[in-house]
Amino acid sequence: MNKRVFSLAMLAASLPAIAQQDTTKNLDPVTVTANKIEQKQSTTGKVVTVITKEQLEKSSGKTVSQVLNEQAGLLINGAYNNLGSVQTVYMRGASPGRVLILMDGVPVNDPSFINNEYDLNFFSINEVERIEVCRGAQSTLYGSDAVAGVINIITIDKDVKKPFNVKATAAYGSFNTFKGNVQFYGKKNKFTYNLRYARLSTDGFSSAYDSTGTNNFDKDAYKGNVVSASAQYQFTNQVSVRAFSQYSGYKSDIDASIFNDEKDYFIDNSAHTSGVSFNYKADKVTLTANYQYANLKRTYRNDSSWVDPRPFTTIFENNAYKGRTQFFELFASINLGSGFTLLQGGDYRYGMMNNDYLSISSFGPYATKFRDTSVSQTSIYASLMYGSKDKKFNAELGGRLNVHSRYGSNHTYTFNPTYKITEHYRIFGSIATGFKAPSIYQVYDQSAGNRSLKPEQSTNYELGFSEQHEKVRSRLVYFYREIKDGVDFNYVTFKYFNFVKQIVRGLEYEISYQPIKGLSISGNYTYISSQENTQSRINFKDTSYTYLLRRPKHNINLNIGFQFTDKFFTSVNGKYVSSRQDVGGYQKADVYLKSYYVMSAYAEYKFKHFKFFADAQNVTDNKFFDIRGYNAMPFMVTGGVTFTW
Repeated sequence: MNKRVFSLAMLAASLPAIAQQDTTKNLDPVTVTANKIEQKQSTTGKVVTVITKEQLEKSSGKTVSQVLNEQAGLLINGAYNNLGSVQTVYMRGASPGRVLILMDGVPVNDPSFINNEYDLNFFSINEVERIEVCRGAQSTLYGSDAVAGVINIITIDKDVKKPFNVKATAAYGSFNTFKGNVQFYGKKNKFTYNLRYARLSTDGFSSAYDSTGTNNFDKDAYKGNVVSASAQYQFTNQVSVRAFSQYSGYKSDIDASIFNDEKDYFIDNSAHTSGVSFNYKADKVTLTANYQYANLKRTYRNDSSWVDPRPFTTIFENNAYKGRTQFFELFASINLGSGFTLLQGGDYRYGMMNNDYLSISSFGPYATKFRDTSVSQTSIYASLMYGSKDKKFNAELGGRLNVHSRYGSNHTYTFNPTYKITEHYRIFGSIATGFKAPSIYQVYDQSAGNRSLKPEQSTNYELGFSEQHEKVRSRLVYFYREIKDGVDFNYVTFKYFNFVKQIVRGLEYEISYQPIKGLSISGNYTYISSQENTQSRINFKDTSYTYLLRRPKHNINLNIGFQFTDKFFTSVNGKYVSSRQDVGGYQKADVYLKSYYVMSAYAEYKFKHFKFFADAQNVTDNKFFDIRGYNAMPFMVTGGVTFTW
C-alpha cells in the first residue's frame, strides 16, 4: 500500500480519537430492508448502510453502480468501465450472482444471465430516491441468491405533499455525454402519482484496451432510456394500493474480447417490469402483498459491414436471449406485545429463459436454440423479533422453508442479537445460513450445462461494534462465510461443476465525522482474505487458492464535503483498490492487476429553483484496469443544471 493510501487510512482510523464526546443527535436512520418493516438501524443486528436522497443528489455525474462501488464491503466490477459494460456485483468477496437486487423491496433478476443476476445498467440515478445495502446472508427473508446480502434500490418518494411538482436535470460532459431526466409527481387528497423519464447517451471510449497503441480502436457509444410511472390510492387510513410500471432499455457498442477491437458489435438490452402492491396497516398488524412481472431481452449482434481481418473470425453473429419472471409474496407483521413482533409470510418465484444463436464464419453457418426452460420456487418464512423495554437488547430469530421445482426442499435460518452497552456504544452479531440454486443456464445449457449440479449452501457469522456520538459515528464488523458445493466452471470439460469449499473472512470499518459545522468526512475500509478448493487454470487439477479473482484484499473509500453556505457545497472523493488477480487465459497462470487510486470532485450551487453542478472523475487521469484487457475511465467532467418546482 503506497504512502498516499496509508495516510488516508490513518486519517479515517484517527477520527474517533479527536471527536468531541457530546450527547447523541438523531443519527439513527430508519431502514426497511433489514426485516421488511420500518425500524431504526440501532434496533437490528444486521449490517445496513443507507444511501440517502441527499447523497444521491450530490452524485449527479455518477451512475448507480459507481455510487454502490463506494460502499463498504462492495465492489462493482465494471463501474469504471465504458457505459454499457457488464456490472458484476461482488459483496464481501462472494462470487457473482450471490447478491440479490431489490426494487422497492421486491426481488428483480434476469434468468437468462449465467448467474441469475440483474443488470444495474437498467437503473438511472435520477430515478432513485434512496438505496439500502444490507450485508451478510439474507436468505431467510429474501430467499435464493441473497447469499452475501441484498441491495434495495428504492424509487418511492414518501415525502410528497403538493398536488403538482416538477424536477428536471440536463447535463453535458466529456465524450459528448448527455444526461437528462424529467419528473412530474404529486399528491392530491388520497391519490399520489409519479411520472419519470431519464436519458443517458455518450460517444464513449474504446471498451477494449489497445496494448500496442497503434491499432486505432474506435469509440464504443451508449444510448439508454428509462421510463417509469406509478400511482397509489389511499382508500382508508389503513388500506392503500399502488401500481407501477418501468421500462429500461439501452444499446451499447462493445468490442470482440480483451485487447481486441470490433467496429460493428453491439448489445441491445431491455427490461419491462410492472406490478401492484397492497398494504394494510393497523395499530398492531401490517399486511403487505406484492405481485411483479418482468419481461427481459438481450441481443448481441456482430454485423457484417466490417470484418475482422484476423483468420477464422466471425463474419456475422446474432445471439438473442429472452427472460421472464413472476413474483408474488404475502407477509404480515404482528405486534405481540411485551416487546415481541412476529413477521411471517410466503412467496412464489418463477423464472423462464430461451436463446436463439446464429453465427457465420469461414467455417460456414452455425445455429443453436435453447428452448423455453423454467424453474419455480415456493417458500414460507417467519421471524420473531424482540426489543427489551429499556431499549438495550434486540434480537431476531427466523427460519425459511424453500420448495424448489428441481431441488426440492431446503431451509435456512438466522439469529441476530444486538446489545446497547451505553448510550453511545453497541455490539451485535449474527449467525445465518444461505442458499443459492444453480441458474437455468448452468443446468440446462446444451454444452456447458450440468444437470447433476447441487445448490450452494453457506454458513455466515458476523460480530460487530458500533459507536455513535454527536460528531462521529463508526462501525467495525468481522465476517466469516463458508460455502459448500459452490458452482464454478470446469476448464477441462467446459461444464459447470460444484467445487468443494470456499471460505472468506474479512473486516469492514465505516466512519463519518463532522468536526465543525458544514464539514463532513466519511470513509470505509474493507479487508478480505479467502481460500477455496477449485480448479487450477494452469494444470486443470484441484488446488487451494488464497485469493479471489478480481476481488482485492484492501479497498478504501474516503469522502470530504464542505457546505460553505446554504447555497454552495463541494466535495472530494478518493478510492483505493489493492492489487488482485484476473484470468490470464486458457491454460495460463492468472495475472496480477496493479493497485490503483481514483479521485473525483463535485460542486453545486443552488439559486431559487435551480441547482448548478459540476462533477469530475479520475481528476488525476490515472491509468488503471478493473478488468484485464478493458479500459477504465480516463479524466471525465460533467456539468449541468437541475430545476425543481
